[in-house]
Amino acid sequence: MDKRNVTVAALQTAYGHDMKANIARTEELVREAAKQGAQIILPSELFQGIYFCTKQEPKWFETAFAANEHPCVLALKKLAAELKVVLPISFFEKDGPRYYNSVAIADADGEILGVYRKSHIPDGPGYQEKYYFRPGDTGFKAWKTKYAQIGVGICWDQWYPECARAMTLMGAELLFYPTAIGSEPYDANLNTHKQWQRAMQGHAVSNAIPVIASNRIGLEDNGGVKQAFYGHSFVADHAGNLVKEYGEKEEGVLTHTFDIAEIESYRADWGFFRDRRTDLYAKSII
Repeated sequence: MDKRNVTVAALQTAYGHDMKANIARTEELVREAAKQGAQIILPSELFQGIYFCTKQEPKWFETAFAANEHPCVLALKKLAAELKVVLPISFFEKDGPRYYNSVAIADADGEILGVYRKSHIPDGPGYQEKYYFRPGDTGFKAWKTKYAQIGVGICWDQWYPECARAMTLMGAELLFYPTAIGSEPYDANLNTHKQWQRAMQGHAVSNAIPVIASNRIGLEDNGGVKQAFYGHSFVADHAGNLVKEYGEKEEGVLTHTFDIAEIESYRADWGFFRDRRTDLYAKSII
C-alpha cells in the first residue's frame, strides 16, 4: 500500500485586544509550523482578539466583517499561498444584519474554498455566544484541500458526535476543531479539559479519524470580566491516542504526520460504517 503522508499542526498561544498583534502572532506560529513541515495548520477560535463572549456588550459587533473583508482572512489567505499550506481561519463574520462564528478554509494556493458557520451555539456563564451569533446555516462540510479532505467544527460543535460523524460520512479524512474554552465563572474549581479532550478522542475512535484541536491560553479581561483559558491543545490519532499535547501554559506548535492511506484501510477493517443501521436511527432520533 502506497503511503499518503500529511503533516498537521495545532497552534496554542495567548491573545489580547490588539487585532494586528494577534494576526502577527498567529502568522509567526504558522511560519514555525510550516518550517516543521506542517501542511494543514490550525489556529484557535476567534484569534482576532480576546474571547469577547464572556459578557454581552454591543461594541463587539464592530469587530465583525464579511469573509472577503475580514483582516484575519485577508492576511492568512495570503500567508497560505506564500507558504503553500492549508489554513482553517476562524473569524467573526458579518453577513448583512446577520452575525456568525465562522471558519474560512484557505487552500494551499490562498483560495478560500468556502465558509463554515458554527452550528451549535452555547449560552451560559462565560460563554454567552447566543447574544452575538446566529446558529450556522451552512450545514456540516468536508473540504477537499490540496493535501487531504478535512472537516472543521468550531468549539461547542466538538461535543456533538453527530457533527464528527456527519463530516466523516461526507469524506473527511482529518477533523479540526478551533476552540476557546477555559474556566467556568460559577465554579472556580471546575476544570473541564479532560472531558473536553475525551469527547474528541471518542470522535476519533468511533470514526477512525485523527482529530486536531487548538485552544488558547492565558487570563483575559473583558471590561472587568475575567476568564482563564486552559490550553491543552492536542493531536489525537485515529485510535483516539493523544500523540501530541500541550499543557495549560505552553505556547507554540504541535505537529504530527499521518498516513492517510493507512488510516483508510484501518477504518474499513473496523467496519464502523459498514454496520451502521440508518433504518433504525431514523425511527429513534428526534
